Parts: sequence; structure tokens; C-alpha cells
Amino acid sequence: MSKESQLISEVKGYKLREGHMAFWWLGQLGYIVRMADLTIYADPYLSASDDRLFAPPLQADEIDNADIVLGSHDHLDHIDDDTWKAIAKASPQAVFVLPKLLMEKVSARTGIPKERMTGLDDGDCVTIKGVTIKAVAAAHEFLDPDPVTGEHPYLGYVVEGGGRVFYHAGDTCLYEGLITKLKKLAPPDVMFVPINGRDARRLKAGCIGNMTFQEAVDLCGQLSPGLAVPGHFDMFSDNLGSPLEFKAYLEIKYPEVKCWIGERGSAVEV
Repeated sequence: MSKESQLISEVKGYKLREGHMAFWWLGQLGYIVRMADLTIYADPYLSASDDRLFAPPLQADEIDNADIVLGSHDHLDHIDDDTWKAIAKASPQAVFVLPKLLMEKVSARTGIPKERMTGLDDGDCVTIKGVTIKAVAAAHEFLDPDPVTGEHPYLGYVVEGGGRVFYHAGDTCLYEGLITKLKKLAPPDVMFVPINGRDARRLKAGCIGNMTFQEAVDLCGQLSPGLAVPGHFDMFSDNLGSPLEFKAYLEIKYPEVKCWIGERGSAVEV
């Protein structure tokens, strides 16, 4: 049995305790989350590429267990067209959640009917299969709302189900009002946050930035999750970050917040 198949088998067969959630990191800001008897794929980027520093930890066409797929924004390592197409075929029960602003073009590109999609914007809330998903605008360098509709191209998601809550920040920087918005929502048990930062070199090359590890620490510290999980630091050689610096700073500044840094494909239960 291949490593990829073993991962899928583990996710399917995982015995989740009542009132708990479990997650598996796929690399970058991609995660599989089990909660409320559902399997959620957040920003799965599984296409092969010479630019990747590691091979995809599973094959997208094996994913026949997806109930919900979250896409935070329209960059390849977050909404991966080939991955979405394969999941849509293998998991006919899957619902695809993405920014409302992107629905038309992502549906056209992937062939996934809009009837299988749920489009959200900042402040929107939807319940899918018993799981509540609340959208929070993300600032990928900028908030960049559409000048006509005012809808946001970048989102994070606060997902609640089975007695647990996680926040998937998507690609974002801190912006005025973000912490206030998040504090009004259910407190997260787990926060998945990007830590790769930003600078002039990357922005000039078209690599749009995120929180620095210090900013990500402060966001986690203000929300006091049960577990802070740094991501978006491992995929591309020109856009790396340091999870160890994130962990060290978190431990000094907010010692009450626990941090997880581990291997891709390893199960973590909360």
C-alpha cells in the first residue's frame, strides 16, 4: 500500500473521540480536519510541480471522503484547480466553499457546478451538514475588495462543529479590525496561521505576502487558542518562514498558548 493510500486510510479510519477534532497537515496552508463526523479539506494543494520542495503527501484522485472543501483565495497553492477537479469527481458529496467573488470563474475553470459551491464574503455565515462556517476577510498584503461589488477575494474561515472550533486564516496580514472581528466569534481551539512574512523582493517578484511570524504570534496571543499551528513556510524555496522562531516567540510572549510543529501527514487530536 502506498504512503498516500495509507494517509487516506488513516483519515477514514481514525476513531475520533466525542467532542474532539483531529487534523493532518498537507504542507503549506493545507489541512485535513475531522470534526462532527465530517472530513474537511482546507486549501489542499496536491498538484505536482518542479517548484515544490516536497511531493504531494497524497493524490487528489484518492480523496473520496471529502465532505467540505475550503478555498481561501485564488492562488494555486490554495485553490488548486486540478486538485478541486479530482476531489469533485472522487467525492460527489463534497461542497466547495470559496469567496463569493470567485465562484463564476472557478466554476468555469474547474467544471464544478455552482450548485456544488457555497460562496461567502466577509461576515457571512453558513451551516453545511451541521458544521457552521463563518467568513472573515483576509488581507493578502491588501484587503482588495472588488470596486463594484465590495466583495473580498481573500478569506479566512472560522469553522465550528462537534463541540470544536478552528480558524483557518488563509493568506493574510494583520489589519485594523481583524482581531475585533475574530473575538466576536467562537473562540478557536486551533488556529492555522501563515508565518512566511513579506518584503520588497518578494512583492516585486509577484509573491504576495502574509503576516511575519511575530504578527502571527500576536494574533494567536490575542485569541488564546488551545493550539497555534504555523503554516505556509515550507513549500517554495523563495518564500520560506521559520516555525521554530514562531514557537520560541510564542513561548516567551504568550506561554499559555501551546504550539504544534510536526510532520506532514501526522494525526493531531485536540
